[in-house]
Amino acid sequence: MTTPRTPRICPQGHKYYKSGDCPTCPVCEKLKEPTSGFLALVGNPARNALLHYGIDTIEKLAGHTEKEILSLHGIGKASLPAFRKALEEAGLNFKS
Repeated sequence: MTTPRTPRICPQGHKYYKSGDCPTCPVCEKLKEPTSGFLALVGNPARNALLHYGIDTIEKLAGHTEKEILSLHGIGKASLPAFRKALEEAGLNFKS
């Protein structure tokens, strides 16, 4: 049995439908996504993991090893090529 979707309006006035108790507005969440930079190259789980640990610039990413980044919950091997490319374009590498 599924929970019915109910109409809601967030404090910013976005109208959306949601089931369950989660108060997060999907429109607001979509607007928070970066449109440029290395964080725009990965999905929400990877981006949220990096932001949780304060890794919000390419320079901070370069301060970690690949193994350290992969150990963060939400980051998988599929994110590494995007990270390597962004680091290379900035003239940086993962920490050895």
